[in-house]
Amino acid sequence: MNNTALVLVDMQNDFLHPKGAYARGGATSEHIAALPAKLKPVADAMRKAGGWIVSTHFTLVPGKDGEPFIAEHLKKLRPFLAKGDFVPGSFGHGLIDELAPADLAIEKIAYSAFHMSRMDWMLEQAGITDLVFGGIVTNGGVASTVRDAHVHGYQCTVLSDGCAAFDPAVHEVSIEALRSVADITTCEEIISSLN
Repeated sequence: MNNTALVLVDMQNDFLHPKGAYARGGATSEHIAALPAKLKPVADAMRKAGGWIVSTHFTLVPGKDGEPFIAEHLKKLRPFLAKGDFVPGSFGHGLIDELAPADLAIEKIAYSAFHMSRMDWMLEQAGITDLVFGGIVTNGGVASTVRDAHVHGYQCTVLSDGCAAFDPAVHEVSIEALRSVADITTCEEIISSLN
């Protein structure tokens, strides 16, 4: 199992914690809020089996006076994002306590954790070849990272009930679309295989 990692996509306080940026902005979802309880047993089983925990961290890079660089599409989609949100090293940027700690943490600035990041290099250094994905959102960070992982030659598995989107219908369509590049399984099934 030392070549296998559970990739926790963007399970960060600013997305999930009641005091995080998204909660403050009113962008919450019961489906997303349910993920920590579903993913914790998977993370525990992965650790027990000797696998890795990799967390990806969406990042708003601070510029002059700490004002974040925010892509135009994101400004339109999430106009509440502001200075202090998703800052590297901050509480909001961090992995939620329920799933911590991670063995490797990857800062990312786009949907895919491979885009302009050290992810591929870090996975290669660690000898990781197989990736199991859970996190948010299915149609954004998860799907983009899974597709890039496939292109980079990793064996990919997606936890159908370990990912979520703001709209359950969008989640379901995204899971189906990923079948061409990844194995699809459930949290219970992956825990059984790890045990």
